[in-house]
Amino acid sequence: MWFLRRMLRIPWTAKKTNDRVLNEANKRRSLIRTIRKRQATFLGTVMRRGKLEHLVTTGKFEGKRSRGRQREKIMDGLATWLGPGKVSDILAAVKDRDLWRDMIANAYKQGT
Repeated sequence: MWFLRRMLRIPWTAKKTNDRVLNEANKRRSLIRTIRKRQATFLGTVMRRGKLEHLVTTGKFEGKRSRGRQREKIMDGLATWLGPGKVSDILAAVKDRDLWRDMIANAYKQGT
């Protein structure tokens, strides 16, 4: 953001929001999309292996639940990012590497 403001010659005293600066520069925020894409590729690798990480990410690990609000699970976050579908559909799609890559690429292009 600092660099975009410098390129567009917007002084730091100007009361412009980051969204307005991004609109003027015809740019979009891409950090969240990049993080989700990397999470999805990592998840595909872990699920195809089927070892301890697979058990942890699918939630089949036994133990006591801690107090307080539950943390957001990786699977739930990716399910909302990849579009309408259940977690079981995602687990089935991970087995086919080409289908999984296409799903990730489509979600990344849509910018959700």
